[in-house]
Amino acid sequence: MSDIIQLLPDSVANQIAAGEVIQRPASVVKELVENAVDAGSTEIAVIVKDAGRTLVQIIDNGRGMTETDARMAFERHATSKIRHANDLFSIRTMGFRGEALASIAAVAQVELKTRPHEQELGTRILIAASEVESQEPVTCAPGSNFMVKNLFFNVPARRRFLKTNATELRHIVNEFQRIALANPSIAFSLVHNDQTIFNLPPSNLLQRILGVIGMHFNAQLLPVETDASFIQIKGFVGKPRSARKTMGDQYFFVNNRYMRSPYLHKAVMVAYENLVPADHCPPYFLFFEVDPELIDVNIHPTKTEIKFEDERAVWKIVVAAVREALGKFNMVPSIDFDDAGDVQIPTVKKDGPIAEPAVHINPDYNPFEAEGGYRSSDNRNPSMPSDWQLLYEGFEGDTDNHSGENVDALILPSKENADDDGLDDTDAPEIGENSESGTLYFQVKNKYIITSVKSGIMIIDQRRAHERILYEGFLKNINAEASASQHSLFPEEVSFSEDDAILLRDIVDDLRVFGFDLQEKEERTFAILGQPSLLRNVSTAKVIDALLNAFKGGEVDPQQEIKEQIAVVMAKNACMPVGEVLSQIEMAELINKLFLCNAPNYTPDGKPVFSILDNEELEKRFR
Repeated sequence: MSDIIQLLPDSVANQIAAGEVIQRPASVVKELVENAVDAGSTEIAVIVKDAGRTLVQIIDNGRGMTETDARMAFERHATSKIRHANDLFSIRTMGFRGEALASIAAVAQVELKTRPHEQELGTRILIAASEVESQEPVTCAPGSNFMVKNLFFNVPARRRFLKTNATELRHIVNEFQRIALANPSIAFSLVHNDQTIFNLPPSNLLQRILGVIGMHFNAQLLPVETDASFIQIKGFVGKPRSARKTMGDQYFFVNNRYMRSPYLHKAVMVAYENLVPADHCPPYFLFFEVDPELIDVNIHPTKTEIKFEDERAVWKIVVAAVREALGKFNMVPSIDFDDAGDVQIPTVKKDGPIAEPAVHINPDYNPFEAEGGYRSSDNRNPSMPSDWQLLYEGFEGDTDNHSGENVDALILPSKENADDDGLDDTDAPEIGENSESGTLYFQVKNKYIITSVKSGIMIIDQRRAHERILYEGFLKNINAEASASQHSLFPEEVSFSEDDAILLRDIVDDLRVFGFDLQEKEERTFAILGQPSLLRNVSTAKVIDALLNAFKGGEVDPQQEIKEQIAVVMAKNACMPVGEVLSQIEMAELINKLFLCNAPNYTPDGKPVFSILDNEELEKRFR
């Protein structure tokens, strides 16, 4: 048998490593900007074209590299940041494994110009698919200038899996924001297709946060600062009213390195318990300073996951620190001892006599005799006033008023339409069939509507029914291409983070089909000039937030028919709130509209809208 095991060529090994480290253009931005930070830069510029497909350029004024270092930097596992295995447990730099440049050069065309400050000439290197094409001296500015062109040009399958430009740009913005937040003393700029997205001068932490997420958060942030035995925490958390459904402004940093941690995110949410709705999340920017020996940053190729030696202790400290910040600014209920009202606490002199408190007792007090109330003739039991029947005048015909001609006048689909919907005449509520029967609807727990049908008892989930009605209304407007828009006399203005603003700009034309009229007034601030007429008593800003969250969470796939998916999300978020109290007429109208739908049985995402408890089952229960 011949030998079959062989060493992979460097170019193939680098492409395999690139599959772990370089997943999209944003990965290139992350690795190169982190290297620029490690190089001691005070100014870093990021320039991208076509969301990084065509060009990713990183320019810094760091210490630069010599000719030999510039060439060695593209070799696998070549690094200046560690020398021994023990160094992995005292890492203070962003990069350390020496895989980034080799991985980038394996799947792109790279041009590097670099010069140390103490030298007059720099070095220019051209590399494509791990092959060095040229290396020569060049005149250039001190620092480094990386140009990564045509990413994945030699791996077309990987290039096809890239998302739309808007999606890839959002990922680039996310990586840029994480590094910019962790290094407020460094000036950062981000330019896309010759349009400046960020221009952040050196500043303190609060100014940097506001520069990244928007000045509208200035009054919404509370400072956090705590110092424990093995960890220091500082940063800012949002006030409860700043919580939104859309995720995106939640950041953890450990020794200035961004970290993802669902475990510690849960700790923050525990601190906000009963202060924000269950499906909302407040913004937070928390920076941990820990001895590097107590953490392990080498557990993930992208270095975004960090292992703590004692995670439970960190959990407790995070909860306590956030609660303390909320409590200091009266964001949580507390007892105000400074405002005791009319309560007077007597003072006692040190050597003075102590008098026994006087207690006044009325021996004639009768607890069953209300002051100024009515008494029976024998003075033992209270009695009602003689004219108590007058309290019920006008209520005798209440039931008839709710279930009379208004409900009976509602019209259900014809039998032919009902058959098309998968319903027969026994499944439709008895509305308008017999005005003398006085069909009644009963609301249970402000959630379900119960009514009788020929086959038994129908139980309808009112919220799901409303969701189905709205969804088909949106679809009808899409097909007619004539959505009615209700314009606002005083347009509401809503500010978004940069990645949300990028996504909103990308889908604004699709939203216009539904009746949304949005106009960007200034950077990342949109005016809601009009909203769909179907959205009644619903916050348009909350519906837009839910749409953005659905896009970012993968509920909406841009590769498929996007308008129908938007209709599903809008219907789910615009339907009546939980616990809505409905009158007889409102319940009748809701049921009438439900059975005019093409598919009343299920919600757009396939959940049942109603259930029928048939007559046979009812009889079984009473045997």
